[in-house]
Amino acid sequence: MVILRADGLNKKYKNKSILEDVSFEIKSGTFSVIFGPPGCGKSVLLRVLSGLEKPDSGKVFLRGEDVTNVISGDRNIGYVPQAFALYPHYTVYDNIAYPLKLVRESKRRIAEEVDRVAKMLRITHLLNKYPDQLSGGEKQRVALARGITKKTELYFLDDPLSGLDFKLREQLFDDLKDLRERLGATFVYTTSDPLEALILADEIFILDEKTVKEHGETENVYYNPQYVGTSKLLCFPESNIFEGKIRKEGDTYICNTDLFEFPVEVKDEIESDVDVLVSVKPQNIIINEKPEARAIEIDGKLILTEDLGGELVLHIEVKDTLLVSVLRYEEVAKSQKEALRVFIPVNEIHVFMASTGMRIGQGGAYA
Repeated sequence: MVILRADGLNKKYKNKSILEDVSFEIKSGTFSVIFGPPGCGKSVLLRVLSGLEKPDSGKVFLRGEDVTNVISGDRNIGYVPQAFALYPHYTVYDNIAYPLKLVRESKRRIAEEVDRVAKMLRITHLLNKYPDQLSGGEKQRVALARGITKKTELYFLDDPLSGLDFKLREQLFDDLKDLRERLGATFVYTTSDPLEALILADEIFILDEKTVKEHGETENVYYNPQYVGTSKLLCFPESNIFEGKIRKEGDTYICNTDLFEFPVEVKDEIESDVDVLVSVKPQNIIINEKPEARAIEIDGKLILTEDLGGELVLHIEVKDTLLVSVLRYEEVAKSQKEALRVFIPVNEIHVFMASTGMRIGQGGAYA
């Protein structure tokens, strides 16, 4: 069942366009993540969907009903803003209870709801404390508790973990997924962090250049991106992107880049001498060990190594171009030499039209 539908949403601030023809559907009971680079309009889109702002044109449907002109308070949704927005002079109990007091719920009902969400988020022991006595992770749990005091099946969460260090965010990932399952609700969540998106999302929506470029089940979008921005950004570190040109030789399309050339399996017929963008994930750049799959082989020079804890990020110079690769710690011995042999499985190379950013094919075989 579709619980939320955006139909041709447009939004401007003064003369600056923020959203253009945004259309998509969100299924009931999913953890749906709207992902995109900082400043792409994620928060604006969430505010339009939740009724905090009106679109300049287009419609919003909730539960099959057109709610475009319905105020946020009458849409029966929960909302967790980007900032904690906790009242410093209120206790944790009163912060959580505040939305219920605004709608004049009885003291008994307020006490029951605060107790329910506090137990769910394991913050009962904090109810008598004030915000300045809490850690960052505790403050975020309080903000989440306040956002879910309203009983509904649809919650909007606007990048609620921003500003927290990764260790704290990692602890809250499981809490958020568990919370959605306990509530049996739909979460619509925004973030610009690729790891956060990949860990949390059942379905992901890529917002870039003012519109939703693609969406689908998270695993499929990650491994089979249809938009170059998805290929680049929904990856950590970011994917390697470089320019190329496709020509046709007989029945085979060949992509030539400054680093190497390879055959391309195209989705549809294209003209020869087309400018393209070539994408390779760092995880698919293999060092000093030839893979079983057919691969491109090139020589590289190790320029820089970054230690991420469980992994090493390698910056490798190949013909005056920097490529980024990732190695697990058990593979570190492969990178001890300055001169490296670099392997790129051909079937892991994605090719996008330079003019549109949309995918036209991937590495293939010679005819």
